[in-house]
Amino acid sequence: MSSFDDAQQGAAGPGAEGTSAISGAIDKVRQKMGGSSVPPAPPPPPGDEDDDEGMARMSFMDHLAELRTRILRSIAGIIVAAVACLSFSNPLWDFVSKPATDALKLLNVNPPELVTITPMEGFNVIWFKLPLICAIFVASPWVLYQVWGFISPGLYRRERRWAAPFILISAGLFILGGVFAYFVVFRFGLTFLLGIGLGHAVHPMVTISEYFDLFVNVILGVGLVFELPVLIFFLTLLRILSPAFLIRHSRYAILGIFIAAAIITPTPDVFNLMLFATPMCLLFYLGVFASYLLVLKREGRGFPWKVFSVIVLGVLILLGAVLYIAITKYGYHLVPRWPFLIH
Repeated sequence: MSSFDDAQQGAAGPGAEGTSAISGAIDKVRQKMGGSSVPPAPPPPPGDEDDDEGMARMSFMDHLAELRTRILRSIAGIIVAAVACLSFSNPLWDFVSKPATDALKLLNVNPPELVTITPMEGFNVIWFKLPLICAIFVASPWVLYQVWGFISPGLYRRERRWAAPFILISAGLFILGGVFAYFVVFRFGLTFLLGIGLGHAVHPMVTISEYFDLFVNVILGVGLVFELPVLIFFLTLLRILSPAFLIRHSRYAILGIFIAAAIITPTPDVFNLMLFATPMCLLFYLGVFASYLLVLKREGRGFPWKVFSVIVLGVLILLGAVLYIAITKYGYHLVPRWPFLIH
């Protein structure tokens, strides 16, 4: 009982000393009764301290200086790419103007050409704006590298290993979005717009400035929208979003996607709206899947890649078989425009 007397005396003192005295007294009693002392608290996870040490400590002014450096490097990369693209201005313009000439031919408009109405219009579009826009796509890996370089000091050391996948996937999705807009969205939208009023005392005559502005808005808009999976993954990496939250609120995300599609799509018809919104919904769920893989990795769990690969391979084989039968048996053939398979 003397141990409990000591505990009572310790409890009468200051809070911290009293608590430690009580703990020591209880320990002694347990040892006398054959028990063991209270086990020590488990040590902190070994990776946390290393991760904290790997994070750069920067002041607000250092962040501003770093941001300025990254912006200047991005602009320098775009300028270098623009100078390189300037050497190919005429072939690039042939490529950019082809959707317009194809749409005019489809509508039986003669001549199927764009026009200039001011002396400087051709120079401004073909020799200045066009190389600059092409340079944005060409220099996109360099620009994304600068973006990663700016945000990486705020990430843990283990999270900085995502640098190469982030740059490659982001640039690839941006370019893929531009390709999708060029071959699918823009061509259908342009044909629809130029066909309005045709045959009712309306003859389309499009200037290269108006055409190029529409081209840039659609191509860049769709290219940025294709970055949706990267945005979702990055927000999950920063622990702002989670796959469960995204799935639970997916109906609001789909509603927002359709609103964005209605704004970006150059035509008001439902077909083009669905043509644009459907890939965006697929990209949203692709981003959810990527964030789910990230959460699994954080929790030390694995993903059944073998089963998933077998399923994907089976779907691809089935699609390939359908395509082969359509071409060989039913006389379909591939073309470099939507729907890519015509009779």
